[in-house]
Amino acid sequence: MGFVEVGELSEVPVGKMKMFKVGGKEYLVANVNGNYYSIGNRCTHANADLSQGSLEGNVVTYPKHKSKFDVTTGKVISGPKMLFIHSKINDDPSYEVKVEGNALLLKIG
Repeated sequence: MGFVEVGELSEVPVGKMKMFKVGGKEYLVANVNGNYYSIGNRCTHANADLSQGSLEGNVVTYPKHKSKFDVTTGKVISGPKMLFIHSKINDDPSYEVKVEGNALLLKIG
């Protein structure tokens, strides 16, 4: 499919993230020190909305289960923190981001 415009740079300031929907699919775009990255917006543990979490550096943490993902790669940093449960979770897919002028574009397969 190639690159698709999802929004403007001003929608994702440094240290912030935002969910964008394209064709019914959700993508999380994060601005880490002026560089833009994108992963799937759903936690692979509970299908929860990662955009409701917090971003510290390049790590997004989902607030309820404390699962952590690296927004630069989609890799799992740590799984859910639930008493006596140690679920294995999968990495989130990552997507290439391109900036053209003030536009944010995602490469969607």
